[in-house]
Amino acid sequence: MTINQMYNSSDRVGGILMLAAAAVLWSSSGFFIKWIDWHPLAIAGIRSAVAAILIRYAFRHSKLVWGMPQLGGAIAYTITVMAFVAATKLTTAANAILLQYTSPVYVAVLSAIFLKEKPGMYDWLTLGAVGCGMVLFFQDQVSGGGLMGNLLAIGSGMTMAVVTVSLRGQKDGSPFSTVFWGNVLTFVCGLPFVFDSSPGVSGWVATLGMGVFQLGFAYVLYTTAIRRVTALEASVVTMIEPLLNPIWVFLLIGEMPGYWALIGGSVILTVITARYVVPALRAPAGATG
Repeated sequence: MTINQMYNSSDRVGGILMLAAAAVLWSSSGFFIKWIDWHPLAIAGIRSAVAAILIRYAFRHSKLVWGMPQLGGAIAYTITVMAFVAATKLTTAANAILLQYTSPVYVAVLSAIFLKEKPGMYDWLTLGAVGCGMVLFFQDQVSGGGLMGNLLAIGSGMTMAVVTVSLRGQKDGSPFSTVFWGNVLTFVCGLPFVFDSSPGVSGWVATLGMGVFQLGFAYVLYTTAIRRVTALEASVVTMIEPLLNPIWVFLLIGEMPGYWALIGGSVILTVITARYVVPALRAPAGATG
């Protein structure tokens, strides 16, 4: 192994560890969103306001960039976090996070278009299998709100893929700028809902804490790691989140997803793991993409 390969290997491993840490922090969102008694868009807005301040401080020595790549990524980011918070309030936390994590399939398609990483036959077969898994989620008897929550979760998965590809496309630029502006935009969009009611002192503390750790610090790790790994690796390593998220909610609140949702989620996680996670783990250490 050459000196350069050793450097690339260390760089990639560091990136993967940062992604894993970010995913663990993200995984606490389901419990806190369920527990805080406040409008979901108010939670999203205040959480993002705190995260924006922390992210800007963390990258205070880096130039803050504004342009079309950042604008597109920021809009997708805002839709992702607001749709996910709303979905978590409307459906089970497990449904929200598992449906959002169909994003690696969309990443594979978008990577082919924008990053010239062409998907193969197995990628398309994975897309079909994930689609079948998504259908199973809707076999449970759900209320109108639950149905809307499932649809919002699917939408957040699509826009999450846009964010991932956008950040990866800026690996030699300023990916933190996209996340910073995305959080600012989320705060602006959520601000009108902040004054509808109050979550109480404990709710405010929890929301601010989410902004610092669950979103802010997690995205500092993520935007640093995205320079060192491929877009697909960024998607699959962070699948730690959908595994932990429902567990925290079940242990702390006792919420259980439906029977068909469990089957659908198992199908989605299995096919995505088989197609993307396992090959990524077996890839040569120096393959940074």
